[in-house]
Amino acid sequence: MGVSLNPAAILSGQGLDVTSVVSQIIASQSGPLTVWSQQQTTIASENGALDGINNDLANLQTAVQALADPAGALAAQAATSSDSSILTATAQSTAITGTHQIVVSSVATTGTLNSQLFAGGANSSILTGGNTTGDIQLQIGTNATPFDIPITQGSNDTLTTLANYINTQSAANNWGVTAGVVSNGSGAILELQSQNTGSVGALSITANTSTSLTFATPQGGANAALTVDGLPFASSSNTVTGAIPGVTLSLLSQDPDTTVQLTVAPDTSQIGSAVNNFITAYNSLVTDTNAEYAVDPTGVTPTPPLESDISLRSVQSSILNDAAYSITGNSGYVNLESLGINTANDGTLSLGLNAQGQTFDQVLAANPAAVQNFFQNSSNTGFANGFSADLNNLTNPTTGPLYADLAQNNAENQDLTNSITNLQTQLAAQTTALTSEYDTVNASLQAYPLLLQQITETLGTLNSGTSSSGSLISSEPTLTSGL
Repeated sequence: MGVSLNPAAILSGQGLDVTSVVSQIIASQSGPLTVWSQQQTTIASENGALDGINNDLANLQTAVQALADPAGALAAQAATSSDSSILTATAQSTAITGTHQIVVSSVATTGTLNSQLFAGGANSSILTGGNTTGDIQLQIGTNATPFDIPITQGSNDTLTTLANYINTQSAANNWGVTAGVVSNGSGAILELQSQNTGSVGALSITANTSTSLTFATPQGGANAALTVDGLPFASSSNTVTGAIPGVTLSLLSQDPDTTVQLTVAPDTSQIGSAVNNFITAYNSLVTDTNAEYAVDPTGVTPTPPLESDISLRSVQSSILNDAAYSITGNSGYVNLESLGINTANDGTLSLGLNAQGQTFDQVLAANPAAVQNFFQNSSNTGFANGFSADLNNLTNPTTGPLYADLAQNNAENQDLTNSITNLQTQLAAQTTALTSEYDTVNASLQAYPLLLQQITETLGTLNSGTSSSGSLISSEPTLTSGL
């Protein structure tokens, strides 16, 4: 690009527009900056697309790993109670499918022990006969050693201070009991409540010396009693383990006349959710990958940034190959389609019907073992086993093909940044030098009219002197004739 100057303006004394001239010169040399900036924009677009695909791969990896986990969703068992007001249950993956008949004769209860109404009220001394000390022995648990509660006048000889003392000792020594006081117009009552259910929480007073307190009959502190498939069980807790292997029972109420049926079966909810998560993650990856090959033949829409990326084609090929996995046998459930998971023309998956007209839920209900065996098996050759291994390679932050592309792009971007920085530094230095040089030139150009005027005046003076002198040769041309 040439530099534009106006000679008439320059010679008229206006001089140069130094800033404009220098800018034009620098602009003519800064063309690479535009090219490099465009290249960085392209790299940023590619990296954004690569990050998106890598994120899709990571989400798919998580979904596939859930299907490959031998202790995960596909192995999940659910326990369903026919009467959830009496009991509910949870099942571990180790639980065995089947049904059980359960009768809850009684639930485990916490022990309670109350004093009789103390007419003196909550803040009167409970010591008798002028005694300054007393003693109460509290037994917690049917076979436990009683806890000693010494009563001292002025310290803990009222119901209020005694309850505070018991709570402090219980917290410090793990007694497992809580004390409180209830008052009315006739007096006050000391209430003791066990923190544990069953016989370990039974309460009783084994000794009561020099106090005016009397205690009612202890309540609660009984174990739960139930039968499971005709076998009796007792539990100090209403959360019962061991009665059914891999199953935890939660006893909510007792009803010795009602038999509750507990069914242990594959947890279709968890399995269905895991499969749906896989389909969703898979479709996101396929859709985003397809978008990179959606080239507009009219050229109106820009070409996708990864349209020519060889690594993405490799990833796509691997994913499609994994989705086409097939085995033999397995009761005929040999591929995704046989499970009721169909593939559309664009490669995405959806739940539908298999060749026998079954939905995935129906296949799962009919043969849960075959479904699990398709996705995973002990030899790690199932659909999810192989898919997970491939995804581990594809998502490896060091060797994954798309991560390798990102690393290469980042290196190129850094080189471009360095080149831009270096050229900008050079141009800045050249701008400074050119500005100084043209400032000097401009000063001379601005002085030109005055210098020309001075020369003209000087020459005019010389011409006048020559005409008035007779000693000069008349044939000599005048100086002005040549101007």
